[in-house]
Amino acid sequence: MLVFEAKLEGTKQQYERLDEAIRTSRFIRNSCLRHWMDNKGIGKYELSAYCAVLGKQFPFAGKLNSQARQASAERAWSSIARFYDNCNKGRPGNKGFPRFKKHQTHGSVEYKTTGWKLLVDRRTITFTDGFEAGSFKMWGTRDLHFYQLKQIKRVRVVRRADGYYVQFCLDQERVEKRQPTGKTIGLDVGLTHFYTDSHGQTVENPRHLRKSEKSLKRLGRRLSKTLYGSNNRVNARNRLSRKHLKVSRQRKDFAVKLARCVIQSNDLVAYEDLQVRNMVRNKKLAKSISDAAWSAFRDWLEYFGKVFGVVTVSVPPHYTSQNCSTCGKGVTKSLSQRTHRCPHCGFVLDRDWNAAINILEIALRTVGHTGTLNASGDIDLCIGEETPQCKPSRGKRKPKE
Repeated sequence: MLVFEAKLEGTKQQYERLDEAIRTSRFIRNSCLRHWMDNKGIGKYELSAYCAVLGKQFPFAGKLNSQARQASAERAWSSIARFYDNCNKGRPGNKGFPRFKKHQTHGSVEYKTTGWKLLVDRRTITFTDGFEAGSFKMWGTRDLHFYQLKQIKRVRVVRRADGYYVQFCLDQERVEKRQPTGKTIGLDVGLTHFYTDSHGQTVENPRHLRKSEKSLKRLGRRLSKTLYGSNNRVNARNRLSRKHLKVSRQRKDFAVKLARCVIQSNDLVAYEDLQVRNMVRNKKLAKSISDAAWSAFRDWLEYFGKVFGVVTVSVPPHYTSQNCSTCGKGVTKSLSQRTHRCPHCGFVLDRDWNAAINILEIALRTVGHTGTLNASGDIDLCIGEETPQCKPSRGKRKPKE
């Protein structure tokens, strides 16, 4: 599954109609969730049938395309199924009980095969449901002429702080060829350096949130001084949302480019199977760990590994920093001690470099045992439920007359 994205250009009235469709989609999703709470034991098909009841009961809900209503019900069931799965697996802590969606700066509505129409040039999309949003010009770098219309399985309209976007979910496998390099690498992620590999090379931590923290606090103070319900508050909230959106895009862009570079340069990539959800409980390091986005970097490593046919292996992180990479004996070190000094063999090396060597050795020693390690390679091309999105769309805008 591929996801292509483009920005929508329209009038203010058209954007308002898209907002109505997004609000209606959220209403149907919340209504299906309430119907499940009031009637325990119902399943996915009962929620899908309940959409038709909502369309007849509420006139504004009937304006939304029938398949879009079903997609909203599927979203509600997805959260319910995830809750059931966490309970069955015995996940510690919060099991993720489904919650109602509230009005936010961002939101989305999803269509399937009806409710939209592409023009011949594939640069203009028209929404044909009851809200009559009309035609929008699409700005992006992806060309849909290379794909057939029947390959488009979903069309999703997403509202962000800087505008409205359309996403096309294509039924197409992504496979790219590369020349084998014969190289292997082990990665040890950290906060001082984003990662240190088994060859001693380091990549600096960009710290996007830390660099933008001053401006974020200033925008937050301006927002707190505005009156509720005023236009000044709406504008201040939008400026703050745009800044947060920029930081998240910087973080994603860094993870995508770095992961692709690592995958293309090696035939095997090993990394630690870190439980980031537990690590962020440390109140002193939570912000720095979240800013580093280790989980996103790992997801993109696994995704590009499947695309390029490169083996990616996640190894248990136990004692990778404590054991000596030369003699294998344990050397107890505190977190502040950044140099590995082995009293048994006299080996001296940077702490992270030593850990990266241990990670690679464990991966090479047990790479065939997929029951012990989490190895992926030239297999299924989807991560979870959908493929990570492509890079943000860009295009030169024409000046408005």
